[in-house]
Amino acid sequence: MTPFEHEVLSNQIVFTHEVPSRLPVFGEWGRLDPRLLATLPQRPYSHQAEAVGAARSGKDVLVVTGTNSGKSLCFQVPALAACMEEPLARALFIYPTKALAQDQAARLQKMGIDLGIRVSTYDGDTAKSHRSSIRNLSHIVLTNPDMLHTGILPTHAHWTKFLKALRVIAIDELHAYRGVFGSHVALILRRLLRLCAMHHNRPQIIAGSATIGNPEELFERLCGRKPVLVDQDGSPSGKRSVIFLNPPQLPSGERLSTNITTAEVVSSLVETGVTTLAFNRSRVATELVLRYTRKRLPEALQGQVESYRAGYTARERRQIEQDLLKGRLKGLSATNALELGIDIGSLDAVVLNGYPGSVASFWQQAGRAGRGDRDGLAIYVSGDNPLEQYLLSHPERILDSRSESVSIQPSNRSILSAQLLCAAHERPISPVELTEFVDGALDVAENMDRAGELTFSGGHFYYPAYDPPALKVNIRGAGRDSVTLRVGQEEIGSMEYERALSQAHTGAIYLHRGEPFEVLSLNLETKNAELTRFTGNYYSQARVQSMLEPQTAIKSKLVYYLAGCRVTDLVVAYAKKSFDGDTVLDVVNLDLPEVSFDTVCLRIDLPPLDLDDTLDRQIGGIHGVEHAILALAPLFAGCDRGDIGSAWFTHFVDTGNPAVFLFDRTPGGVGIAELLYDRVEDLVQAAYDQVKNCPCESGCPSCLLLAGCEVGNEQLDKSEAMSYLAKLI
Repeated sequence: MTPFEHEVLSNQIVFTHEVPSRLPVFGEWGRLDPRLLATLPQRPYSHQAEAVGAARSGKDVLVVTGTNSGKSLCFQVPALAACMEEPLARALFIYPTKALAQDQAARLQKMGIDLGIRVSTYDGDTAKSHRSSIRNLSHIVLTNPDMLHTGILPTHAHWTKFLKALRVIAIDELHAYRGVFGSHVALILRRLLRLCAMHHNRPQIIAGSATIGNPEELFERLCGRKPVLVDQDGSPSGKRSVIFLNPPQLPSGERLSTNITTAEVVSSLVETGVTTLAFNRSRVATELVLRYTRKRLPEALQGQVESYRAGYTARERRQIEQDLLKGRLKGLSATNALELGIDIGSLDAVVLNGYPGSVASFWQQAGRAGRGDRDGLAIYVSGDNPLEQYLLSHPERILDSRSESVSIQPSNRSILSAQLLCAAHERPISPVELTEFVDGALDVAENMDRAGELTFSGGHFYYPAYDPPALKVNIRGAGRDSVTLRVGQEEIGSMEYERALSQAHTGAIYLHRGEPFEVLSLNLETKNAELTRFTGNYYSQARVQSMLEPQTAIKSKLVYYLAGCRVTDLVVAYAKKSFDGDTVLDVVNLDLPEVSFDTVCLRIDLPPLDLDDTLDRQIGGIHGVEHAILALAPLFAGCDRGDIGSAWFTHFVDTGNPAVFLFDRTPGGVGIAELLYDRVEDLVQAAYDQVKNCPCESGCPSCLLLAGCEVGNEQLDKSEAMSYLAKLI
């Protein structure tokens, strides 16, 4: 792989790390049908051999190895073998996205043709005329949690034959099931296993995951079982160069935006013939990077770069995937939708536009460059914020710690109550089943009975309606129904209700495949937004205010508390920001409904105010502590920045003293506040180090200034913040 070279950006490289190449370690397939062996590599990697051996003995198995290590064969081989040995046997493969399931189906179908094994996908894109034959005739069905939730379990009477004969449940990309989504999936899997048990069937579970800190715990929380762990990777790997790059500083003192810097890197690589994928943290960033990249490329190359993200139609996504796979594209700007193992051909380089939110995601994205024993290049473009500047000075946080814990909370009352409605609709549920379902399920069901949401009769809880509740439960968010985006009569995308309040309000600029559209109107009753093509030179960024009402403390240590709280979010305005940079051109006020929810928070009590000192300076210090701790919290919780909110008080009502709060943005919480509480001492120390070691005098984007600050980073005092943090330590 040719090292990255750029006239300006080469001087901005802060750190370069090389992951050495790795030779393969082989094993043996063991006893398999000769016809199946003929479709497989002659010698399996050691982890494949170990996983298949454990699965063939009937055990639940979890395989934790790197990107492109051949994890898929670890569950494909046992499933194919089971179907060949027992012609009526069935297998269900669950992938986190439709795209990944459809990609894997194409490969598996080729294996199945010669073996007499019928393989099909069953998702929202499956024609209704094909669904009956898939249910009745397919040996292996590939789906996603969304379809399992809304299209399979609610109609399980049509799947009786399949559920009775289901022998293998495969769960790919286990690490993707975190937060709200993972909590829902844990309960969906329990619904599936419950229906299998109704038919006196107990299928084995085989899962694959990237390296995380708690793989066995996550498997157990998702599936309710303990697996055999296979985590010694026997696959080969080429050398991978990892570059940490800090965007150059502008005369104003600010750094060049990561979107523009990423576009510079991508265009430079594409011009030298390097096939490159850029990962971005948001849909807006994805579209901006595409727009900037095309502007920097000669006209002949502009059509060879595209964007890819959720919100595109299925046809658009399939076309882009095929264009990249067949070499028609040399550059792609994407969200993390392509982080998972979709086959998109040979990539020479990946560019990470900002920290992706977790160490596991960092290595998943970096691992897309190169394939097998080919060398690869990964370039991390750091943002001008405290977290990412901290990582530049502490690269060992990523390089030496390739794993972190994934948090889910299936006992979250909001999520659990929604899933209990679905379970009771599928089959009345008894108190004994509820005690085995998940912690707190019986208590939640009894409360739902008192509220009239469930009906208890004859020793079972019933769902008191006919229409399946699953259609109303959004498993990828804790919010309401999605909003449809239309240009005239054409639907060009959709987004969640809560996201629409901040990104599809009247006046918002919505970017689709690099083209801007202006939102003419947002109708929250019909869940529709009307858009038109936009010819201006700016995009929009919402400003959200959060109000926090602290509630009862759950547990405490020293000055740190884990507590309940109620949060109210209100989108108050949006800024118009120049396409050519991040210059704010105007701020427009909005009048939108507020959204309130109960959650869990970390409370940090600060020393009393000094009545002999300047009040404004102390307030600036309290505000600074909030910023310093919030900035680094995602690194310690292993979550996205948008998953955590914050607030601060000069006089907290319970103590009369200052306090800072970090809260889980998911209604009911999904374990983020608990993780922060457990690691709060390390978090405070890291925040102090970052502020202390920053060379600025009064606070800058690298230590205290945050882009999402509700008051525009006013009233911050660096020295006072350092004083408060030092006292906490």
